[in-house]
Amino acid sequence: MLPGVGVFGTGSTARVLVPLLKAEGFEVHALWGRSEEEACCLAKEHGIPFHTSRSDDVLLHQDVDLVCIYIPPSMTRQIAVKALGIGKNVVCEKAATAVDSFKMVTAARYYPQLLSIMGNTLRFLPAFVAMRQLLMEGYVGEMQVCDVRVYGPSLLDQSYGWTCEELMGGGGLHTAGSSIIDLLSYLTGARAHRVHGLLRTFVQQNGLIRGIRRVTSDDFCFFQMLMGGTGSSSGGVCCTVTLNFNMPGSFVHEVMVVGSTGRLVARGTELYGQRNGSKGEELLLSDSGWAGPEVKEMPLPHLRGLSSMVKALRQSFQAHEERRSWARGSVAMAPTFEDGLYVQTVVEAVKRSSCSGEWECVEIMSQEPDPNHNLCEALQRNKN
Repeated sequence: MLPGVGVFGTGSTARVLVPLLKAEGFEVHALWGRSEEEACCLAKEHGIPFHTSRSDDVLLHQDVDLVCIYIPPSMTRQIAVKALGIGKNVVCEKAATAVDSFKMVTAARYYPQLLSIMGNTLRFLPAFVAMRQLLMEGYVGEMQVCDVRVYGPSLLDQSYGWTCEELMGGGGLHTAGSSIIDLLSYLTGARAHRVHGLLRTFVQQNGLIRGIRRVTSDDFCFFQMLMGGTGSSSGGVCCTVTLNFNMPGSFVHEVMVVGSTGRLVARGTELYGQRNGSKGEELLLSDSGWAGPEVKEMPLPHLRGLSSMVKALRQSFQAHEERRSWARGSVAMAPTFEDGLYVQTVVEAVKRSSCSGEWECVEIMSQEPDPNHNLCEALQRNKN
């Protein structure tokens, strides 16, 4: 038996997610939007019986056992933690800060019987599932270098909002880079221990965002990661990632892993490979075509990945007769809240590196920092 679903969000992801859930047999019973108008509009469009702008009305809905959270990052932690506390299974997007991510991890550990996964859909894309399998089988030999390029149009909303604010989780690094950081960890089986990065905001104002308001979120980001292998002779895997969102009308999504005996390249939704000594690349996995809705705001790799994730969720819940019970097997590849904390820690280390110009260590927090720490330090300095 599949659980009833409550969806938080009215943006492009939510608009795609609802029909995908329905196509797999899930019933979407409730929808939350930041305003009654937004919620009402999407609920009518997709035939959702209940809509609201009050989060508790969805969380306490008696027919909702699975909550999908696709809202601004600054709001994610509050809803996710509360949902787990009430006894709901949770699929959610990234939080705004590492502290928020840590609070989500704490809640997930407290309720281990509940599903709590991050919504990075790239892990579910067939091209990356196949790439990981081939890497594990030794197709490229010892992994040496990962090179990622993501180019596309601006990520800014039509009006001034969270996408314009770096502190609220806006920008290419947080929006697209976090998915890549998680994906590289999934593909290589390693985590970054040192990073170096550069962030820039080339478009600080435009025709819709002007006057006293300025964009602070990055539209260009380049960063390097040293992953795993600190004690080995090879020094682990070297990763470079370039994100550029100043290219209207185009989209490039390329992930390449180079090893001692060959390389694998995922371009969009297709996978190519070439072993050293061979004459050229071979197509290892073709794009079988996308029969679902076309969405301008969502690149095809994320769209196909989202569809595959929803299928995996159905298989996970179908394995049990109780609505809230789920089987780990189908969603084992999904990123956990712990993975979300790691990703957010890397993001913040890259931001520190952009300010300092130095390599920064990735140190995952093991306990929540004291909120009064900075105040205590300031008082101590004044006393001295």
